[in-house]
Amino acid sequence: MTDETVTGRSVLRRALRRQRRRVLVGVALLSLHQVAEVLVPVAIGVIIDRAVVTGDGWALLYSVAGLAALFTVLAFAYRIGARQAYAAVEREAHLIRVELAARALDPRGHRAGLRDGELLAVTASDAELSALVVRVAGMGVAALTALTAAAVALLVVDVPLGLGVLVGVPLLVLALNRMAPLLSRRSAAQQEALADTTALAVDLVSGLRVLRGIGAQPHAAGRYAAASRHALAVTLRAATSKGLHLGLTTAANGLFLAAVAGVAGWLALQGRLTVGELVTVVGLAQFVAEPVQTLGFCVQLFAMARASAARVARVLGAEPLVRPGDARRPDRVDGPRLALDRVGHAGLDEVCLRVDPGEIVGVLAYDPADAEALVALLAGRVPADGRRGVVRVDGLPADELRLDDLRAAVLVEPHDVMLFEGTLAANLAAGRPAEAQRLHAAVRAAAAQDVVDAHPGGLAHRLVERGANLSGGQRQRLGLARALGADPPVLVLHDPTTAVDAATEAQIADGLAGARRAGRRATMLITSSPALLRITDRVVVIADGRVVAEGPHDHLLATEARYREETLR
Repeated sequence: MTDETVTGRSVLRRALRRQRRRVLVGVALLSLHQVAEVLVPVAIGVIIDRAVVTGDGWALLYSVAGLAALFTVLAFAYRIGARQAYAAVEREAHLIRVELAARALDPRGHRAGLRDGELLAVTASDAELSALVVRVAGMGVAALTALTAAAVALLVVDVPLGLGVLVGVPLLVLALNRMAPLLSRRSAAQQEALADTTALAVDLVSGLRVLRGIGAQPHAAGRYAAASRHALAVTLRAATSKGLHLGLTTAANGLFLAAVAGVAGWLALQGRLTVGELVTVVGLAQFVAEPVQTLGFCVQLFAMARASAARVARVLGAEPLVRPGDARRPDRVDGPRLALDRVGHAGLDEVCLRVDPGEIVGVLAYDPADAEALVALLAGRVPADGRRGVVRVDGLPADELRLDDLRAAVLVEPHDVMLFEGTLAANLAAGRPAEAQRLHAAVRAAAAQDVVDAHPGGLAHRLVERGANLSGGQRQRLGLARALGADPPVLVLHDPTTAVDAATEAQIADGLAGARRAGRRATMLITSSPALLRITDRVVVIADGRVVAEGPHDHLLATEARYREETLR
């Protein structure tokens, strides 16, 4: 869907198009089932007139056998047709979930404007609900087929009666469909509220340790309770609308059934209908209730599918955050590996700095927001219209490089380390083929050998989600080991040692310097740690968004009072 504007309607149309084979097979079989259902009261009426009233035993025997065959067709048609319909829904939901996951994980980023929890809700819930349009198609067509077959049967019995059904049913369906916009709005509001609640829950769980540390659990619980109450209120409003629609459908259907049965009874009293025809008409009138209710249910399902499809489209149709070029990295680099030329973003203004091969450059931002802005800029999370100046990698503007080349050249390891459920080795390798020797070397350089040795399984030890069975310092060291194991030409680290003690930090500094300088790799350390700044070749100081000083760490300690204050406190 990259060549067209993605809307809720296009998501629904594509679902039907992708599952058209199963939908067509399901529609055909479910429609056959409905026709067979219609023929049941017709067959019973014929049996009464041709066999029961006449007392013909052979006719009764043949009729019962034919009725048994009719029920056999009816049962198998529904079984196979329903299987096709449900398979189509589940397959489409799977495809949508895969697309949403791919979009959420797109290295170019996206402008959907949704939090992680909201993305989770869209992927888990809205994908399933939007795929229901496939079910609506099968059920709706089958219900219309049933009503058409019933009307034809009634026309054969009595033309005015059949015409009444042919006119009355469409009017009834159109009247019930008047509530569809309201149901869509209420369903959309319900999905939004549930997504907000899920997003808040994800945020609270992610920051649970911090909340406990500052004693903010009651406040966090109150926020979640308020969000949950709002979601409950919105859900109840949606349920009220659905209940009202169901009640109106049932009432209108009952009145319609009573009207058809009453007219048929009057015609029988007038002698225009036989006993068998009266039974047929009453049976068909009762049967008509089912497809009418099905159409009402389809209205509800379609309202939910349309509301969820709009949320799915918001993610799938979101513009990429950054648009990479198609240039390749040069085989030989004579200048700096990374250079910022008069760059501005957020609080940063006219920032110029460079990192040469084999060089370790420290960056001390007096304002943490400036450090965050620099990390976001180097990580490629800032679109071109959100920054000024040029970021160059291996002499080329980063915007002109192919995404794979850019990712292979620059690795930004954020302060908040993300670990995944799986083994230590899988987390360190991060999907890349890696030898055990290389992993152990990265672990030693990050002073994380004790983390591995603390478990009998070593690198085979399994982590739970987010590495929650490790301490903050252990997670930081494993994140650093993963970054060192990747051995990128340019490595950017943001406060990689804030959760470790001073002795461990000194070991990390020495291991980091040895690992990066050995391969003449360029490294940028965005930190205020004196242990890390000690191993740098020079430090760039940023104050109020601008570069205000640059030089060796010891020189800045001796000449810059604020530098001493920030690094030695």
